[in-house]
Amino acid sequence: MILVVLGTHELPFTRLLNEVERLKTDGIIQEDVIVQHGHTAYQSDNLILKPFVSFEEMDLLYEQARLIITHAGTGSIIMGLRKAKHVIACPRLSKYGEHNDDHQLQIVSALAGQGHMLSWEEDTRLEDVIRQIEAFQPKPFKSGREQIYELIENFIREV
Repeated sequence: MILVVLGTHELPFTRLLNEVERLKTDGIIQEDVIVQHGHTAYQSDNLILKPFVSFEEMDLLYEQARLIITHAGTGSIIMGLRKAKHVIACPRLSKYGEHNDDHQLQIVSALAGQGHMLSWEEDTRLEDVIRQIEAFQPKPFKSGREQIYELIENFIREV
């Protein structure tokens, strides 16, 4: 199963859903596709649509998914990386009215640049990225949380 995650941002992200729908309709994607679409209004006979789900259901969907295709929200990406899933992130772009700014480009650039995931950019075809992900070996994701805790502890000890 492929899980598509659009998060909870109030602006629509139909560009990604139209592309996934096309791949499903054309038979390029043959497995089930579950979409958490949030505030993006969408109708489909090919995709299983869920506007919002509980944290527990989302956790289960991530566990069951073979592939995560997500907007480039940090929470959605990190959840997939922590579960060692193949992740393709698709940044919402302000020029299409998908977000207020283009900060998701920076998130994608950093995490894809570090080898944790792949990204779908405007000038590439999503089916090509899906084919690449099959052989992609992501670098394990390690949170910087322990380093932050250590910095705080050292600071407190020195004060």
